[in-house]
Amino acid sequence: MSLHEIVHPDKSAGKPVPQALAPDMLLASRIPLPTRIAFVGNYLPRECGIATFTTDLCTALGTEFGPERLFAIPVNDPDSSYDYPEQVRLELAQEDLSSYERAAEFLNFNGNDLVCMQHEYGIYGGSAGSYILTLLRKLNMPLVTTLHTVLREPDANQRAVLEEIARLSDRIVVMSELAAELLRDVYAVPDGKIDIIPHGVPDMPFMDPNYFKDRFGTEGKSVLLTFGLLSPNKGIENVIRALPAILAAHPNVVYIVSGVTHPQIRRREGERYREELRALAKQLGVSSQLILNNRFVSAEELVEHVGAADIYITPYRQEAQIVSGTLAIALGAGKAIVSTPYWHAKELLANGRGRIVPFDDPGSIAAAVIELLEKDAERHAMRKRAYLHSRQTTWPKTARAYMASFQRARFERSLQPRPAQHDEAMTGGSESQLPVLNTSHLFNMTDDTGMLQHAIFSLPNTCEGYTTDDNARALIVSNILNEAATYESRTPYSKLAHRYLAFLWLAFRSDIGRFRNFLGYDRRWLEDVGSEDSNGRSLWALGAVLGHSQDAGLRGAAGRLFEAAVPAAMTFRSPRAWAFSILGMQAYLDWFPGDRAIQGVRNRLANRLLDIYERSRTETWHWFEKSLAYSNARLPQALILAGWRGENQKMVAMGIESLEWLVAAQHRGDEEIFVPIGSSGFYAEGKEKARFDQQPVEACATVSACLQAYKLTNEKPWLEEAQRVFQWFLGKNDLQVALYDEATGGCRDGLHPDRVNENQGAESTLSFLMAFLEMQGTRAPTGNELLQEMSASL
Repeated sequence: MSLHEIVHPDKSAGKPVPQALAPDMLLASRIPLPTRIAFVGNYLPRECGIATFTTDLCTALGTEFGPERLFAIPVNDPDSSYDYPEQVRLELAQEDLSSYERAAEFLNFNGNDLVCMQHEYGIYGGSAGSYILTLLRKLNMPLVTTLHTVLREPDANQRAVLEEIARLSDRIVVMSELAAELLRDVYAVPDGKIDIIPHGVPDMPFMDPNYFKDRFGTEGKSVLLTFGLLSPNKGIENVIRALPAILAAHPNVVYIVSGVTHPQIRRREGERYREELRALAKQLGVSSQLILNNRFVSAEELVEHVGAADIYITPYRQEAQIVSGTLAIALGAGKAIVSTPYWHAKELLANGRGRIVPFDDPGSIAAAVIELLEKDAERHAMRKRAYLHSRQTTWPKTARAYMASFQRARFERSLQPRPAQHDEAMTGGSESQLPVLNTSHLFNMTDDTGMLQHAIFSLPNTCEGYTTDDNARALIVSNILNEAATYESRTPYSKLAHRYLAFLWLAFRSDIGRFRNFLGYDRRWLEDVGSEDSNGRSLWALGAVLGHSQDAGLRGAAGRLFEAAVPAAMTFRSPRAWAFSILGMQAYLDWFPGDRAIQGVRNRLANRLLDIYERSRTETWHWFEKSLAYSNARLPQALILAGWRGENQKMVAMGIESLEWLVAAQHRGDEEIFVPIGSSGFYAEGKEKARFDQQPVEACATVSACLQAYKLTNEKPWLEEAQRVFQWFLGKNDLQVALYDEATGGCRDGLHPDRVNENQGAESTLSFLMAFLEMQGTRAPTGNELLQEMSASL
């Protein structure tokens, strides 16, 4: 079943309503509509059928789903330029390979959700149009390709290009059953990858041709029509040769040929073919009954041209035409049609929707036209069959079918993500090998107030301001770096730690014992109190300073704030806030093990974690809640740590059990690839796991938890798992692309099904640094290396 057969209109909402969909299509239909779709092909005002089709499709999609979603990247033929509308964002130069490379870069960094490429031999540069492959291979997002030509007997270059396009495409759209059959049989394209969406047609009323005839001076005449770009393979001369016989029976017939000569033919031969047609008509004495309308008609004019025809004729001379847009439009207008038996005509005109005549046979054309003119009832019945058949292919329905294909492409990409550009430098090392540490981005993201929350690529995004969450994480990281560095290299990290701790003091409300979280760039707080998780992370950071810092001033300030903030922890209802608080309290207790008050708070929070685990746990679901969400591994890590330090073996056992289950849930099948629970939907018991968007914070938490289990058990598999998870940052992931950027020292914000998020925000960068330092055993750059690094980054 093709998409156009399973997507039906909801007239009240103007949106597709799936009916009798397979389960995967039902899931695909729930995916949000793509917000940015790029159309690569030709575009009006370039005079060609692909340009008309692409423009019509974009117009229809814009009408149905909003024009702001769409833009076009057309191809300019040599020595040509066009006055494109605003929908065109970038232009390809047909024979300039570098323009294809730049277009791919443009599409990737503009964050497009999907590319829809129109393919026809002859519009792209290189042998058999091979230059387009340069663009397609570099794309990070899903690709849906519409094939306007599928050859039964391609040459070697044509076959190679189409097979590569099919491999690179997520979905392939064709407009006929025969085209789908050829893809399967000749090019070995899997049937499940093919969508059949017929050529769209204007939604025209079923009207009497006489309504339009006065606009062409043909009142009282029977009008035969052929329209489209003129070229010798169109066979128009055979209709002219048929005119003497037709006029002998019906003297009031006029034949209109509407359209300019194909631009490529015009460049090579000028108007030779058009002049040959004029000469032939003069020779046969039918010049007065032939109108050669030498213009590229607009969509509005096309309705009038087709509307005026009594009989539409497509006398093409070759069988191998898989689609004819002009034929589809004539069918959609409810015209009586006479056509030669090229592939698309045989399929479209079956079941009495038109009359088929042999190739290059003027006598058969004349006989078919005369019969239809003389048998009004038969002609009108043919018109009605054609019109009713075309109601499922009007442009609004075609647009909905395309959008369903786009959604399916995105859904399937999420299930089977493709590797992006492979980075050998980041994925070729052993799992125990660590990259070079670069903390430049940590300094880059920090100003006089604290660490900024987000980045645009590697540029700090001041518009988004700051969070206590990120400054708490940054305090943990800078404190580790400071304590691990040699004396002469401590100063820069010490300054960072002081700045982040000062932010926590700024965030704290002593009147209620809670931290605020979101601070605007103008230093105005955006809320009265922050989330429980941000409060828990603050306690974690303060405890880490008290447990590991040798800086007396830093410890004193952290200690006072820690004491003021601890009581609120007992009011938290968030399991993750409990876990973060436990991590901070245990770090504090590592230095002050005799503090019975903090021991008591830690134990009560840990018992809450144990209680919800035992109540939620089933034979197949070893988890604290009925869904996996974010920072998941921090829950078993906190339980393991509290049980270990509090000598509670049950806690340790349940923590290990839940971590083992989580690790198993975060692998790609039987492969040794870490796949964190995606933030786009998470993972509820009994439901499908969200595979994307994969976040660095999940990898960081899992590394920490596995290392915690290793420290307790000394079992090497836990260390090996931590190493495997850490490699996710370096390219051993679903897309085989590194998230850590050695050049900037930042970490990209996550993995989407089709691309890496190039923004290097605070959470991601700090997650990488925290995981790195734990894997490294807290070894940091020292001496001149750090000073040189600092000089380069400031």
